[in-house]
Amino acid sequence: MLGRPIDRTGPVITVSRLTGCDGREVAAELVAKLNLRFNTNKWKWVDKDIIYHAAHELRTDTHRVETYYQGFGMSDISQMIMAFSGTFVTDSSVKKAIREVVTSIARDGNAVIIGRGGVAITREMTNSLHVRLVAPLQWRIENVMRKKNMIAEKAEEYIVETDEKRHKLIIDFLEKKPLCLDYLFDVTLNRGSFTIDQISSMILELYETKMKLRTIL
Repeated sequence: MLGRPIDRTGPVITVSRLTGCDGREVAAELVAKLNLRFNTNKWKWVDKDIIYHAAHELRTDTHRVETYYQGFGMSDISQMIMAFSGTFVTDSSVKKAIREVVTSIARDGNAVIIGRGGVAITREMTNSLHVRLVAPLQWRIENVMRKKNMIAEKAEEYIVETDEKRHKLIIDFLEKKPLCLDYLFDVTLNRGSFTIDQISSMILELYETKMKLRTIL
């Protein structure tokens, strides 16, 4: 995964989100707008593809990579079983594979990466834009209730647990462990204040501004 120097590759947009902020929907609409604006079909959004690619590199099943993403480290017994079966895959090797896959996707460019630690892995790239989606807790609870057919208590529990996992994942891919992650993002947008169409349009404009594309077009 050597490729070109990281500051000369991309472009890439990362979308980090609090649970219930419709990250996939925003990314899909953003990709449609990017391809339309630049008259291309190169832009794509990436989410679970990262899991499949990482599992392929490790020659293991996707569940092993998902386990890492879910924040469940391997127990000593699990590691012993995998060692005896000849399919030993450590947490560090999963982390390394994920980093390499995300870096490769970012270097190839024209990608919108949803979560998966993408902001921590690609934050030093010159041709990048890092977006954070947030919303009030009650708004997110109601959104998750609608989308996942959950009662309020279960939706809130799911949100709290998933937010913790996503926060931990970003921290895991950073060399230093900051108390606040705000500095990683170029912009934070409140999903509760804007529609998916409005937010995707704002991200497109921010992308053009940061990449100084408006002066070129």
